[in-house]
Amino acid sequence: MSGLAWWFIRGYTAWFHRCRYEGLQHVPRTRNAGPLLLVVNHTAGVDPLLVQAACSFFVRWMMGRDMRTRHLADIWDWADIIDVDRKGRDTTSARQAIRVLKDGGIVGIFPEGRIERPRGQLLPFHPGVGLIVNAAAVPVLPVFIRGTPHAHTAWGSLVRRGRAVVRFGAVMHLPRANAEDTTAAIRAWFESQA
Repeated sequence: MSGLAWWFIRGYTAWFHRCRYEGLQHVPRTRNAGPLLLVVNHTAGVDPLLVQAACSFFVRWMMGRDMRTRHLADIWDWADIIDVDRKGRDTTSARQAIRVLKDGGIVGIFPEGRIERPRGQLLPFHPGVGLIVNAAAVPVLPVFIRGTPHAHTAWGSLVRRGRAVVRFGAVMHLPRANAEDTTAAIRAWFESQA
């Protein structure tokens, strides 16, 4: 990510969303912080920007293919989004994320698979997050978000003011287990934050 884009995101999240950060001591302060998987609860479409603003490293986000609108295709390509097919059992996105992580990259994932509805209610986590953690053998940086603006669409949160709080947890080094157990261990941290 270019420095100019990062400064724009920081300004936008600080001024428009009045974002407050907690646990910043857990966020690596180097551009080469990978391999690392950021696991984030999904409260609004603005979530990736709120998290990226606190990170000096570039995060490759996993995003539902159905959210990729044609008129923003250049932005998705620039952001190097990893497309997720939310309607089928296609494992292409998981394999791509594992490759990025094994190459030392940083990936961001929303294991709930969609925005929390009703607001503030943690949804079940898809076991794909545990599969990725185990297959890539990477540490996890858990991130809990609250206070984003209520909007009926994912895009609506980008133009509504909020008072977001983004809390970073300690980096988790999880022992190898089956995908469901790894996913449950990660979700337990989020349950403790709610």
